[in-house]
Amino acid sequence: MADMQKLLKLLGELDDQLVSCMRCGMCQAVCPIYGQTGREADVARGKIALLEGLAKELVKDPAGVQDKVTRCLLCGSCAANCPSGVKALDIFLKARTILTGYMGLSKVKQAIFRGMLTKPKLFNKLLGVAGMFQGLFTTPVNDIIGSSCSKFLAPVLGDRHLMLLAKTPLHSEVPSLDTPAGKSGLKVAFFPGCLADKIFPRVGHAVLKVLKHHGVGVYMPEGQACCGIPALSSGDRESYDKLVRANLEVFAKGNFDYLVTPCATCTSTMKKIWPMMAEGMSKAEQETIKALSAKIMDVNAFVVDKLGLTAPQAAEGAQTVTVHDPCHLKKSLGVSAQPRTVLSMNTGCKIVEMNASDACCGCGGSFTLQHADISAKIGKQKRDNIAATGAKVVATGCPACMLQISDMLSRSGDRIAVKHPMEIYAESL
Repeated sequence: MADMQKLLKLLGELDDQLVSCMRCGMCQAVCPIYGQTGREADVARGKIALLEGLAKELVKDPAGVQDKVTRCLLCGSCAANCPSGVKALDIFLKARTILTGYMGLSKVKQAIFRGMLTKPKLFNKLLGVAGMFQGLFTTPVNDIIGSSCSKFLAPVLGDRHLMLLAKTPLHSEVPSLDTPAGKSGLKVAFFPGCLADKIFPRVGHAVLKVLKHHGVGVYMPEGQACCGIPALSSGDRESYDKLVRANLEVFAKGNFDYLVTPCATCTSTMKKIWPMMAEGMSKAEQETIKALSAKIMDVNAFVVDKLGLTAPQAAEGAQTVTVHDPCHLKKSLGVSAQPRTVLSMNTGCKIVEMNASDACCGCGGSFTLQHADISAKIGKQKRDNIAATGAKVVATGCPACMLQISDMLSRSGDRIAVKHPMEIYAESL
């Protein structure tokens, strides 16, 4: 159990943030979970009302409070549409930290976060072994999407259609890079993120191809760790801090203009959540986070805003592509036009917009496991919107969204490819 003084300090900070909620209910209109359940406890306003009495509720029913607070995708829709500027994501992440500090972390999560995730070399080795044997327990189901299903894993994963671990992760093919700036005069640090490293290395290779094409130097150090959001979302501040410090250490050794990542969640976490949750770290670490945060960019935004790319006109008979806007990209970072420009750089593609392109896909990290039914219902709406466009490809700048959308399309028998915008651009080079 965490030190009670730290918990009381966090409770005080939480109280200061809660007072800004006016109970207007604007969050109801945009919350994807409330849209499925209609329950006040599932919307930001309801959770904030619950958290106002958190100190008393912790004693009365800590498990009940935790259940309600974790029924959240952390998509940021409520915060993006709040007229009072309530920082709902900040509030819910701090609340989860308080609850986990009070109740303790489950044995399973201790094993995952503290036993594996905070030890990048071990984590890579374990997933490497898992990747070697996964074919024994899975069956391919959709060659266009590349998905598989598994009766063996059904007790844990249900009837999901999975994207398997890559045969060769990105870190094995490209252990590290330190190339000088070319014609662009710019050099970036490259943070692939766990999913682009271990499940979608093709995304990482596409990014490197685009950067090389435009004469951008790349610093990609060994020993990169998870950005920390899975641990923090579970309230495990100890593991989160270790992961942040591990990344600060490896990137401190490089000299670069920007740090880019192809993962919307990693970008948002590193740029916004790292500074927000830095108060418990040393002054030097806080300064390092502040300086690094200012350099962090989504890779689509970097290519368009810093390299000055402008899209040419699509060629005759171009393939139709629709676009899903990840919550952490559009709602958190305001990045929406740039991925479309990147896609349009491939003249063989023509964008056809889907209805509600910025509606949440229903993934939310571990939410999709803990609340599978709600996640699938939200995901099915996204699938229907994609299918209605008639597009052959759906593009999105978040590997977690790629997982969820691949699952939803595959379960429906759709033969629609799921790609990152950088992949589609790289195909044209």
